[in-house]
Amino acid sequence: MDELHTADDRPPWDGLEGTERHAVCVAAAREGNRNALDVLVTELTPLLWHVARGQGLDRTAAEDVVQTVWLAFLKNIDNINEPKALVGYLVVTTRREARRTWTPNKRETHLSDEFAEQLESDTGLPEDVTLMDDRDRRLWLAFGRLTARCQELLRLTVLAGRAEYRAVAEALAMPHGSIGPTRGRCLTLLRNYLETEGGSR
Repeated sequence: MDELHTADDRPPWDGLEGTERHAVCVAAAREGNRNALDVLVTELTPLLWHVARGQGLDRTAAEDVVQTVWLAFLKNIDNINEPKALVGYLVVTTRREARRTWTPNKRETHLSDEFAEQLESDTGLPEDVTLMDDRDRRLWLAFGRLTARCQELLRLTVLAGRAEYRAVAEALAMPHGSIGPTRGRCLTLLRNYLETEGGSR
């Protein structure tokens, strides 16, 4: 009896992935299912946070933007006509909100260590604060030479992690299978630019 009860209580999104999972969660959230909303927030917040950061916001401002986006989602959840396009909707909303709140003095001056780990040489990077600041300056210069598409892709994949590739593919309207190879080409280009800045050693 308990086994039957457990099977019947399986959430409708269980076993689903990507847009299908999101659509079912949206439908369940509309019916007041808090667990469905928790799934969406847990799985998509890291992606939205990095989208906000990609618009030049610091950590605190990015967190505020993401919170605003989720509140707007809750307010308009019944008006979302295409639940399968949820990621695209949230990404666009996050970009708009980030651009609305961005001011030049909110740009963070340091690149995260995730980027450094992707580009680190065999000898490693020094821990001295001054040298790390110089490293960040060169990384920013090299990063700024990339196309906007590469910049966004690296922010979302290097920082959001491989687990988010499916959502990243949807957000950037790219085939899922092309995310990894394109990311690799962008990282190679970034390394090449970094070498011209003298920052790969």
